[in-house]
Amino acid sequence: QVQLVESGGGLVQAGGSLRLSCVGSGRTFSTYAMGWFRQAPGKEREFVAGITKSGSTDYADAVKGRFTISRDNAKNTVYVEMNNLKPEDTAVYYCAANPQTVFRNSGRYIYWGQGTQVTVSS
Repeated sequence: QVQLVESGGGLVQAGGSLRLSCVGSGRTFSTYAMGWFRQAPGKEREFVAGITKSGSTDYADAVKGRFTISRDNAKNTVYVEMNNLKPEDTAVYYCAANPQTVFRNSGRYIYWGQGTQVTVSS
């Protein structure tokens, strides 16, 4: 079992940057593919970025070129560096884990964090 805790959210002006972190419990963190999702009010949860166990990455078109996902298995942590933030990036951001690979479908993930709020002002 993996417990995930996100941090790093906050309020930022458009064009600014934030780095979100997600720390996982347990010694098996490296055996999980990790994903970042977000959910804005009144909208469905959507895929943002994912990183496989071997470090391959995938990004939603909306964030490609602005967001960078990475992982540090020694620290049981996955990050997403978010640059050139836009008001439409405002959402609660969640990290998630599954033992297979990166999926864009949130239903394929087993473990979820509690989320961290990101608000981008115009």
